[in-house]
Amino acid sequence: MPAFRWFFTGRLVSLLGSAMTPVALSLAVLNASNSVGDMGAVLTANTVPLIVFTLVGGVVGDRFPRRLVLLASNLGAGLTQAVVAFLLISGNYDLGSLIVLEAVNGTMAAFTNPALRGIVPDIVPKPQIQRANSALGSTKNATKVLGPTVAATIVVTANGGWAIAVDAATYVVAAVCMFRIGVPGDTPPRRAGTFVALREGWTEFRSRTWVWTIVASFGVANCIQVGIWTVLGPLIAKERIGETSWGMVLSVRAVGMLLIAVVMYRVTVRRLLPVAQLCTSLVGLPLIALGLVANSYWLAATAFVAGLSAGLYGIAWETTLQENIPKDKIARISSYDNLGSFIAIPAGQLSAAPMANAFGASRVALVGGFLWIALTLCPLLVPSVRGLRHAA
Repeated sequence: MPAFRWFFTGRLVSLLGSAMTPVALSLAVLNASNSVGDMGAVLTANTVPLIVFTLVGGVVGDRFPRRLVLLASNLGAGLTQAVVAFLLISGNYDLGSLIVLEAVNGTMAAFTNPALRGIVPDIVPKPQIQRANSALGSTKNATKVLGPTVAATIVVTANGGWAIAVDAATYVVAAVCMFRIGVPGDTPPRRAGTFVALREGWTEFRSRTWVWTIVASFGVANCIQVGIWTVLGPLIAKERIGETSWGMVLSVRAVGMLLIAVVMYRVTVRRLLPVAQLCTSLVGLPLIALGLVANSYWLAATAFVAGLSAGLYGIAWETTLQENIPKDKIARISSYDNLGSFIAIPAGQLSAAPMANAFGASRVALVGGFLWIALTLCPLLVPSVRGLRHAA
């Protein structure tokens, strides 16, 4: 499958750079500003446009050749990251500029994500979709094993901007790979208009109870988890275990995700999504460990378990959507999935610091961990979720 090989290569190259960016950006902003509020604002600036434009991204992903959508979005993301890297490397830290740049970067992601999910069924036969997602998951998680530790080390010894510069270059290489993808008849049929396409996508989304139930659950759960893990996590780690150890914890989590992706390349689970839904509740364990102010070893152990669980769920969700959603509607349903899953994340990111000031960072993390477990188990109460079977 030459098309999948180009796609796989493009994702590998892009993810090699992107694996360093979350840690590098958060720690670089924290060091430059010494403000948790600044860090939360920059992270939120990336998330808000992702939410605002994700529905438009879904329509574009179903109306135009997905490889060209991916080419354009990768080029745009590479440009924004290059400017961010320049500002950080040159010592010209400016909160307003970073917020604008990360907002543009988030806009690029709004167009990238639906097209990424939609293009896999275009280039991979249906019986091979789980294996393709497992291979892609292995790539994604392998790049995360060393990326966070390397990024944290670069921040301590040099400047986080260099890690972001690498990310900018890899986006450009990925764009070239996307251009090389050949998809027979990859120009989807044109729709009557954007609003008609959005309405049709919404009808398809809400008609599938198993989809919207899970999305609603994660909409609340992600608000809690992302706010705590990305904002309070580095803060607690900096005070308790150090920046390098925090990078190590994130890498260990990625090892768990990598391991399960390798396993799922060979293993078939008939009730793939229900099993994964049960396992994903374990992602709350490292939040509880943060709340208990566990040492780096216990935190790493829980992060490893969370990595296994999150990796399994990612493969299960991608595979289930691609097997059960029509190709000409998958990008739009994915965009509603993204909207529902991400819409509350900015609230979690912005409220994390005030909540920590009011109740203590450790207490917020502890409560958040238990709430995650409860919220992610709720979809299993729905019969259509429990009864869903793997099509392959």
